[in-house]
Amino acid sequence: MFIDRASITIKSGDGGNGITSFIHYKGKVSGGPDGGDGGKGGDIIFVADKHLSSLADYYYKTKYVAENGSSGEPKNCYGKAGSDLVLKVPLGTIIKDKETGNIIADMFTDGQSKIVLYGGEGGKGNAKFTSARRHAPHFSQTGEKTETKKVLLELKTIADVGLVGFPNVGKSTLLSVMTKARPKIANYHFTTLSPNLGVCEFYDKQFTIADIPGLIEGASEGAGLGTEFLRHIERTRMLVHVVDISGEEGRDPYDDYLKINEELSKYGNGVKNLKQVIVANKIDGFEADKKLAEFKKKVGKKKVIPMSAIIGEGIDELKKTVVDVLNKLPPLKPMEFEEFNYVKPERLDWEILKEGETYVIVGTLVDVLKRNVVLDDMNSLAYMQKVLRDRGIIKELRKMGATEKSTVIIGGEEFEFID
Repeated sequence: MFIDRASITIKSGDGGNGITSFIHYKGKVSGGPDGGDGGKGGDIIFVADKHLSSLADYYYKTKYVAENGSSGEPKNCYGKAGSDLVLKVPLGTIIKDKETGNIIADMFTDGQSKIVLYGGEGGKGNAKFTSARRHAPHFSQTGEKTETKKVLLELKTIADVGLVGFPNVGKSTLLSVMTKARPKIANYHFTTLSPNLGVCEFYDKQFTIADIPGLIEGASEGAGLGTEFLRHIERTRMLVHVVDISGEEGRDPYDDYLKINEELSKYGNGVKNLKQVIVANKIDGFEADKKLAEFKKKVGKKKVIPMSAIIGEGIDELKKTVVDVLNKLPPLKPMEFEEFNYVKPERLDWEILKEGETYVIVGTLVDVLKRNVVLDDMNSLAYMQKVLRDRGIIKELRKMGATEKSTVIIGGEEFEFID
């Protein structure tokens, strides 16, 4: 099954908890603190893989969680870091934040990687809380918890040439004779239900071709399969517009040509400006020469390549023409966008750890204070006092039994508690 859109839920690993531990060995029952830090949680990493062509894997499984970090261990041993979770996607996959629609990455080149979510940091063990006045802390930190995010994956096929035209005009047959691709071919509409890719070689030149299915009148408004596959044209450098010059479907070739171009124009996104080469296929049909002359007269000076894809007539001329056009066009490039990145929420949370008459305030609020407070400036210290009051920390310290004999530690700095 070809899937070119998927919505998945991702979560990086939580950080492991630090532990409270003390040295124990023969002859010394209670030594110093030796609790190690918790390990970092695993990241969520997307990697572009040229061997993939569909997002089908993400259609059946929609939730992906990286491994959590392990808790710290005695003897100052760090906990094991959680394994990163690598998610492989086809080239041309756009990764978006589902909530905002902002683009996170354009996975354009083979092997390209993007860390979309970082794992949580491990908590500190009690060995990290020792100081000159606190030799045996009986507390440690928990690991950082991560959030779940929803992302959209959208595949836009990357190719040098896009084959467009009404159903059953011979695009799949043309692709099969120009490349080693083997698309499903049958004499009925919508045989091709997904873009097929192939590589064409012409002497020392090489280019990729994508057969874009589903284009009919009204495709830009949802008719047929148009809205499903029109976006794949955006990632091509030029178009080969195939028309059925035999008219065996009961349609007029020139009318088909105008209708397809009208749909490309309505779709927008620059596809109407792509250079086109016109192929008049099925030239071996009844009175095809006469119909070809009428078609050429209507399109004016535009070059039309007569072809019978089924017997190989006109193939070399088309290859040469495509190579000549591509030589004059700029190479494919990733789309330009303002990159969106998830950031860890700076929640102003806090926690008070008590050890005798010492109170240690930890949490993201402390990290903010460390960045904003200048300790030798009275106004800055007054600001810190106000934050501690407003956040209810002073009140909580009193509730926990803090007195004027108590020591309060904020961000590694020691303060006397004054009630």
